[in-house]
Amino acid sequence: MIAASDQQQRVVRQLARALGRNGLTGPFGHCSVRLDEDSFLVCAPRPMALITADDRGTEVPVAGALPARVLGEVRIHQQVYARRPEVNAICRFISPQITALAAIGRTPHPRHGFGAYFAPAVPFWPQSALVRDDQLAAGVAELMGTAPALVLNVNGAVTVGATPEQALALAWFLEDAARVELAALAAGMAQSGHLLQGEEARTRATWEGRIAERVWEYLTRGDEERSPAV
Repeated sequence: MIAASDQQQRVVRQLARALGRNGLTGPFGHCSVRLDEDSFLVCAPRPMALITADDRGTEVPVAGALPARVLGEVRIHQQVYARRPEVNAICRFISPQITALAAIGRTPHPRHGFGAYFAPAVPFWPQSALVRDDQLAAGVAELMGTAPALVLNVNGAVTVGATPEQALALAWFLEDAARVELAALAAGMAQSGHLLQGEEARTRATWEGRIAERVWEYLTRGDEERSPAV
């Protein structure tokens, strides 16, 4: 494995704090960025909102045993990175709207602009157990396929991106899509509301115009290590 640079360490810390300080996760969760074909950097095993500039992430092999102190569910990161060379960052988080929706066995539908990024549907991992062994992690990665996100039953969600900005933006979009889904259900309009699918969804789900970068700037506002992501 190669050693993470100071800049990569800083980006992982910022990504973690953005998830933890913007209502996307509480004491639990983790995030990572790819270092090369064979390794990635995962954040320190702390509540992400509390990670400081003194907390260094851990380099983890894509294949092989997890290093000491690395959380068991980081196996999900291993399995996703191994299958998807286009993925360079992963967020694992437990957000309130996603959790509420998952409690009734649902994932968000593409009902608005942010939801379009997940068309045609968000995969749903049905098991409630935490994903802490290689077999389960492989199952999650297989079910996720080429999707940008997956809901882990009542244990939150995973988003992936070509950049840290994209992975973070998709986490924020997914939580908002869950908010809209719950509102549609509460209004009794879930079966009749318009869904963005096909070419309409592909056209809307653009990264042009600094979409991910602007989400990054917003969610890292006031961060003590504010700097552009890698």
